[in-house]
Amino acid sequence: MDQLQAYIDGWRRHDIGAVLATLNDDCIITESYGPVYHGRERVEQWMTTWLAAGSVDAWKVTSGAALNHVLLAEWVFSCTWRGEAATFEGATIARLRDGKISYLREYATTASLYDWTGAWRE
Repeated sequence: MDQLQAYIDGWRRHDIGAVLATLNDDCIITESYGPVYHGRERVEQWMTTWLAAGSVDAWKVTSGAALNHVLLAEWVFSCTWRGEAATFEGATIARLRDGKISYLREYATTASLYDWTGAWRE
């Protein structure tokens, strides 16, 4: 879980070098809304561009697990993007190779969570 926590902490601190240090050179990162970044150089470009327009305000891991070379985390993410604040829950699946993240994919909730009561909300 250490590498995934270090990746998240780097984003929280806006520390591009710390994030890159967790990644293999040929990593693949997939964001929850679709963009895919191939390799550390592309991740560096993405982070530089993203952090110029936004900030990670909080990213709290609420649960996590590690099994062999697979890391899992559930989290709550808060950011400000182009002046708009947003918070959502999500999860990350990451795979390690040679002690670094080689694959990372994020999933996000798309609506508020609620207890089902026997009827579907429209």
